[in-house]
Parts: sequence; C-alpha cells; structure tokens
Amino acid sequence: METSTPATPVPIRKHALAFIAVTLLLDTIGFGLIMPVYPRLLVELTGESLSRAAIYGGWLGFVFAAMQFVFAPILGNLSDRYGRRRVILFAVGALGIDYIITGFAPTLAWLFVGRAIAGAAGASFTPAFAYVADISPPEKRSQNFGVVSAAFGIGFIIGPAIGGLLGTLGPRAPFFAAAALSLINFSYGFFVLPESLPPERRRAFEWRRANPLGTLGQMKKHPVVLGLLSALFLWSLGNQVMPSTWAFYTKLRFGWSEAMIGASFAAVGVVMASSQAIVMRLVVPRLGERRAAMIGIVSGTIGYFGFGLATAGWMMFALLATWFFAAIVMPTTNSLMSHRIKPDAQGELQGAVASLFALSAIIGPPFLTHLFSRFSAPDSSMYLPGAAFFAAGILALGSLLVFWLSTRVTAAEAGAADSKSGLSAA
Repeated sequence: METSTPATPVPIRKHALAFIAVTLLLDTIGFGLIMPVYPRLLVELTGESLSRAAIYGGWLGFVFAAMQFVFAPILGNLSDRYGRRRVILFAVGALGIDYIITGFAPTLAWLFVGRAIAGAAGASFTPAFAYVADISPPEKRSQNFGVVSAAFGIGFIIGPAIGGLLGTLGPRAPFFAAAALSLINFSYGFFVLPESLPPERRRAFEWRRANPLGTLGQMKKHPVVLGLLSALFLWSLGNQVMPSTWAFYTKLRFGWSEAMIGASFAAVGVVMASSQAIVMRLVVPRLGERRAAMIGIVSGTIGYFGFGLATAGWMMFALLATWFFAAIVMPTTNSLMSHRIKPDAQGELQGAVASLFALSAIIGPPFLTHLFSRFSAPDSSMYLPGAAFFAAGILALGSLLVFWLSTRVTAAEAGAADSKSGLSAA
C-alpha cells in the first residue's frame, strides 16, 4: 500500500490554525458579498434578460477559473519553495485590487478584466491547506481541514447576508465592501500569520511541476490519490451549479430579491459550518473518512435532484439540509489524499486539488448556465429551469462510482489489517 513518510508537524505558535482560518474567513466573506448582486449587475450592464445574462455570468466564471487553473499550481509550488506566508499574502492583496477594479467597471469588458486578476490571485486556499498540513499531526489532519472548511462556511453565512443588504444600495456597493475586507485581511495576515514551512523542509521550484498538467502528472505516482482526484473533479463540476446558477434560478423561478438570495447563501453557510463542527468532529472519526465521504456524496445527489424539482421557495431552504453531510466530501477526501503524500509535496498536492477545482469551474459555469438559459427561456421547446441541477446530480453519481472504485482496494486492506489485529489479540 502506498503511503507517505510520516512527518513531525512543525512547532509553531499555538493559535496558528486560528490565524489561517480567520484569513480564509475574511477572504470568503469578501467573495460572498458579491454573489447576490451578480444577476442584477449583469442585466444592468448588458441590457439582456435574466436568462441571457446568466450566460455572461457563466463566461465570467470561465475566465476566473481558467486563470486559477494556470496559477493555482504555481502558487502551491512557490509555497513549497519560499514558504506559505508570502504566497498567501500576495493572493489576498491582489484580490483586494480586483474588487476595486470590478466595483468601478463601466462595461462588461472591465468585469472580465477583474475576474482574470481574481482568478490569478484567488487561489489562496492552495497554500492555506498546505499550511494546515504543515502544522497538523496525521491523526488531526482531517479535523483541522474541517476547521478551515468551516471558515469557508461561516464566510458564506456572513458575506452573502451582508451583500444582499448592501445590494439595496446598488449592485456595486458590495464590491467596495469586499475590497475593504481584503485589505483588512492582508493587514491581519501581515502582522499575525507566522511561517509554517521551515527552510530545511523546502524544495527547489521546478516549472515542470508548477504547470497544471505537470502537477497532475506528479500524482500518477499515487494511483489511489489520482483516483480520488478524479472523483473530486466530478464532484466539484457538479458543485458549480450553486455559485453559477443558484441566484439566477431562484430569481427567475421564485422571484427572489437580492436580500433573499443573500439569505439563502447564508443558510448554505450555516449548514456547512454546522457540518464541519458536528459531522467532522463527531461522526467522521466513528465512520471513517472513506465511508463518511461516500455518505456525503449520496446526500448531495439527493439535494441536487430536489433543487431541480422544487416548486416553492421554502423547498430550497428545506433541501439545504442535505448539505449537512455533503459539506464533508471535500475535507475528508483531501485528508485521505494528504496521508499518502510526502511532507515536502503537500503544497503540490493542494495545487493539484486547486487545479482540478479550477478546471471544473472552467467547464461547469458555461455548461450549467447554458443549460439554465436553454431550458428557462420563454421560447424553449421544453421548459425545465431545473435542468442544471439535474445535470449536477448525475455528475455526483459519477463521482460516487469513481470514489468507490478508487478506494475499495485500500478499504479491503484496512479490513484485512483489522482482522489480523483481532486474531493477534485473541
């Protein structure tokens, strides 16, 4: 069985995990602020209907993700060479500049410029997850990844809720608020975030490992990890339905305002944060990471099909309960992979994860928003506005199959080891 050499976690300041969680929290709040106003801003700039404006939203997501796909492995490998702190601060600072550009954008073209900058620098989670791997002992890594994921969840509680309220002042107001938060985030990290990767654990920067295909190529050495990355890609591809079409879908289907859209995103954050606090801490240690991840994928699949079939707004809120388990798929799978990668390549692994996430965001938004536009247009031959959610459910089922196939050998090995241990004890 392929495993990495265990490493002693780096001795570091007591509250280092809290520092990185707060850094990502502020980063996520800034991103969440702008989500409720995107439909209104695009309709305003393009003069198109909501169904047509959704397509532009998909292409904006494409540009953001394409840049992130290229730069995420570079940031991950730079963090393996120069340390995590510098790379995290660069990413956060550049994101603040992006929000300012986007807030002043007079045309659709400027929005695309802003999204390109954000994509290049918006992969702060790549060195951040590597940071968590640096400071966590193997037995605590899954829980600590859960803490960081909870920061994302809390950010999505606060950010969209405030963004929806700020949207009443105009569709640009949330962008300036997000810029201010990013600058606060940068200042916070500059003064309180310690370095987690000492010089003796760093490695030389290599361009062949810093390009997206090179980073993924390195994962070929670890077949189980490569399989899990494939499953995570399908899962992430389906997940793109939430940020790319949720606001357009609920506005069209149920007539939701920016404030209601913000509240719904906040509800998603509440569910995710609760999941990290309860499921990751109490349930995952009992079920095991593999079984917990598979339950999460099944739960998310049910949610997607439910969203597509919903006939009233309250059903959307009720179905968010399925994400109580679905929210653990990413951290549990990430933890499973990190156990099999050497300490000096954790940044590279997170770069590969970020690259696949970005690749899913390159393909997902244009594909899913086109599905929404095609089946929600007044002249559509088949009116099925939930089509994008049905597609997400099918992708989740594919993820479940790949995950099961990739991990069944290791699960059998673990069972054999447990049986052998039991016989020895007897």
